[in-house]
Amino acid sequence: MRIASAGHAVFAATMIAVGILGLIKGDLTAVWQPVGKDVPASLAYLCGFISVVCGLGLVWERKAAAAARVLFAYLLLWLLAFGLPSLLRGLTVDVYWSLSKTGVMLAAAWILYLWFATDWDKQRLNLVTSDNALRLARALYGLAIIPFGVAHFQYVEHTASMVPDWLPAHVAWAYFTGAAFIVAGMAILIGVCARLAAALSAWQMGMFFMLVWVPAVATRPLNKFQWGEVVVTWVLTAAGWVVADSYRGRPWLIRPRLLFGGG
Repeated sequence: MRIASAGHAVFAATMIAVGILGLIKGDLTAVWQPVGKDVPASLAYLCGFISVVCGLGLVWERKAAAAARVLFAYLLLWLLAFGLPSLLRGLTVDVYWSLSKTGVMLAAAWILYLWFATDWDKQRLNLVTSDNALRLARALYGLAIIPFGVAHFQYVEHTASMVPDWLPAHVAWAYFTGAAFIVAGMAILIGVCARLAAALSAWQMGMFFMLVWVPAVATRPLNKFQWGEVVVTWVLTAAGWVVADSYRGRPWLIRPRLLFGGG
C-alpha cells in the first residue's frame, strides 16, 4: 500500500465509494452530471468501473502511477467531451458549475499523477509531468473554484437559506463564503499565500459538508438533487485536500520571490 498524504487516502476512498454508488444505481451520479439524455446507459457503468479501479489502484504501490494516469486522462477526456462543448449553450450556472466541478477533480488527479509518475511518464509525457505541470494543475484548481464564489453572489438568497439556523446574518455569510472562494482562487493563480488559500478553500468545502449536509441527512429525508449535492460536496472536499497537500513544505504566507513561482 502506498499513501502519499491524508488527502490522497481520502480522495482514493472517495473515488471508490462514488464508483460503487454508480454501479449499484446503474446511473450517472451527480459527480458526472449533467450530460445529454442521449448518452448510452453503459456510460454509467463505465464511470463506476473506472472510479472503483482507479481508486483502488491509487493506494496500490505498484499500480498507483497507472491508476493516476488513467484517472487523469479520463477526467480530461470528460472535460473535453462533455464540459467544453456545453459552453455553446451559454454560460449558465449548470454549465460553469459542471466545468468547475470537473476541473477541481482533474486538478487533484493531475497532482496525484505528478506524485506517482514513473520514469516512463517523465520521459514520454513530460508536458503533463514536469514542475511547470504542477503549477498548471494548481492554477486549474484556482480557476475552477472562482465560479463557486460567483454562484454565491448570483444566487445569494439560495445560498443564505442553506446557512445553519444557529448562525446569525445568513446573507452576510453567503457573501463572505462567496468572496472567500474568489479570493482563494485568485491567490492560487498568482501564487500569493497559495498554500494558505488552498488549505482554506478545502476547509471551507469540508465545513459546508459538515455544517449543512451532515445535519440535513440526520434530520430529514433528502430528494435526489440534495443527495447529489451531498456526494459532490464531499468529492470536491477530497479533491481540494489533495491540492492543499501538494503545497507541503511551502511557506503559508507570501514571499516576494514566490509571487509568480507557484509557491
